[in-house]
Amino acid sequence: MAPTGKAGIYRGSVKDFPDFNAQQDAEALYNAMKGFGSDKEAILDLITSRSNRQRVEICQAYKSLYGKDLIADLKYELTGKFERLIVGLMRPPAYHDAKEIKDAIQGAGTDEKCLIEVMASRTNQQMHALMAAYRDAYERELEGDILGDTSGHFKKMLVVLLQGTREEDDVVSEDLVEQDAKDLLDAGEAKWGTDEAQFIYILGHRSKQHLRLVFDEYLKISGKPIEYSIRAELSGDFEKLMLAVVKCIRSTAEYFAERLYKAMQGLGTRDNTLIRIMVSRSEIDMLDIREVFRTKYEKSLYSMIKEDTSGEYKKALLKLCGGDDDAAGEFFPEAAQVAYRMWELSAVAVAKVELKGTVRPATDFNADGDAQVLRKAMKGFGTDEDAIIGVVPYRSNEQRQQLIQAYKSHYGRDLLADLKSELSGSLAKVILALMMTPAQYDAKQLKKAMEGAGTDESILIEILATRNNREIQAINEAYAAVYHKSLEDALSSDTSGHFKRILVSLALGNRDEGAEDLTQAHEDAKVVAENLKLADVSSGDTSSLETRFLSILCTRSYPHLRKVFQEFVKMTNHDVEHAIRKRMSGDVRDAFVAIVRSIKNRPAFFADKLYKSMKGLGTDDRTLIRIMVSRSEIDLLNIRREFIDLHETSLHQMIEDTSGDYRKALLAICGGQD
Repeated sequence: MAPTGKAGIYRGSVKDFPDFNAQQDAEALYNAMKGFGSDKEAILDLITSRSNRQRVEICQAYKSLYGKDLIADLKYELTGKFERLIVGLMRPPAYHDAKEIKDAIQGAGTDEKCLIEVMASRTNQQMHALMAAYRDAYERELEGDILGDTSGHFKKMLVVLLQGTREEDDVVSEDLVEQDAKDLLDAGEAKWGTDEAQFIYILGHRSKQHLRLVFDEYLKISGKPIEYSIRAELSGDFEKLMLAVVKCIRSTAEYFAERLYKAMQGLGTRDNTLIRIMVSRSEIDMLDIREVFRTKYEKSLYSMIKEDTSGEYKKALLKLCGGDDDAAGEFFPEAAQVAYRMWELSAVAVAKVELKGTVRPATDFNADGDAQVLRKAMKGFGTDEDAIIGVVPYRSNEQRQQLIQAYKSHYGRDLLADLKSELSGSLAKVILALMMTPAQYDAKQLKKAMEGAGTDESILIEILATRNNREIQAINEAYAAVYHKSLEDALSSDTSGHFKRILVSLALGNRDEGAEDLTQAHEDAKVVAENLKLADVSSGDTSSLETRFLSILCTRSYPHLRKVFQEFVKMTNHDVEHAIRKRMSGDVRDAFVAIVRSIKNRPAFFADKLYKSMKGLGTDDRTLIRIMVSRSEIDLLNIRREFIDLHETSLHQMIEDTSGDYRKALLAICGGQD
């Protein structure tokens, strides 16, 4: 019997083939592999169209008819990723998991990511079946192999999960929820050191329904999501395992959607991960994964597989995917519910999570002493870049301004001018950027984006869409003081149309700062829906509608807009970011998307821009420097956390691909390895 989801609805993408005949299918596969070469198209069409139960019957029929092992013949005839995928489909789910685990722990190294993915996501029943399959296939105990190949708290949690003893009772005790939340807080944030055993016991044994309520309660009493505390208190593979467990408890489909996205994102594809998930979830929750994927990312799972893979391997994966959600034009109801919940979580997270920079005021700061160090570093023949890097990135901006004054008082010289003449290249850009006030630096970046033959619209969007009223007003003052022209006039003369209106509106720095208004949010959501052609236009005046839409996105408060976008989901069954991407174009689309993403999760917005600035060949140093400098005292620590969560590599590791003194300065700003 195929597994079912809520209300007994089957959520897999692969179903039992009607009028199934195991003997006929066995003959068809034999003929496809007979003679010189093999008919790969026929093999993939047949195998991806049968359920796992039916494939097992085909193996048995093949053995009866030809006295041969079908899986062995498929291995002989096929090669590479396509072979791994097809053979994976032929094994019963528990045996497929057993093979993946065996591959992960045998040999010189261990594939911890595979262990984490399988162990964190399987149900009690799946764990019991996995243990039995491993014993049958390898004549060994899986627990013993895990104990021999892992260590520490990571090993302890894996063994707990392996037992398959998670509570399954949906009746939840409020008192126990409160106690568990308090125990987790006492074991981590509220304790000197960490009581890992408490984390292991509660996250390894309590039911999913219970733990979801524990996480809500934890947020209330600690002011932080449980994920933030896990990152702060735990480390290494143990931290990654516990985060995976939390994600699977919140939403298994969302966990796998994220894993699939990361497997195909950037240069190269993590094919083992892609194959493992597509095979293991095709008869469980692939439809849910597809819906979440389309909600969270800019494209359907189908289109990303299509772009990222090739040949028969691609065709087989697309068959397992089961359909292209972009073709439908709107979200499934379940996906809209995920989008609605995301806005709810965003509102809670922003209200509760403390923003932290990586650069803090230096203790025992001495402006005169620092001025002497910098003067000595630049005096005479050659420059001591290490001495400069040892001072500038380790002082707050306020301290750097005092340092400029002390340098002027002692030596009658302009510190910025001296640094500019002594340093060069990317290092000079980083150090000089740090020495300016944030407003001066933003003003300069805006000026550079508008000067010359072309305009760099992406910089205008990034800065104006992410700064608060106070920061915007300071930028206006700095811009007028240095360039003797108002920022509004500069934007008006350098841009045009709706894009100009958006930028000028943002540059006024008069966004509301009040709380949400539920009645107004519903009306605003209606305007957004009408403008994006997802609801009937209430008035024939299109220009008036566009003006109201622009005003809502550019002047309403962030808390209010979160409620607007949540109401929009309820009203249209669409996520506002995806609707804007689909129905708008060019700079106007990019500006509105930046506003939405900044409202949803500003650190994640910057983490994504940083990743794109360094991935692939070459580095976009201008973007890298701009974000590292401008966020260093605001939320760079939060950006670092989002970076590793989104891209499975740390910001520190990616910066290490830069070189020389430039790298040293960036790493100093980055503030540490995650």
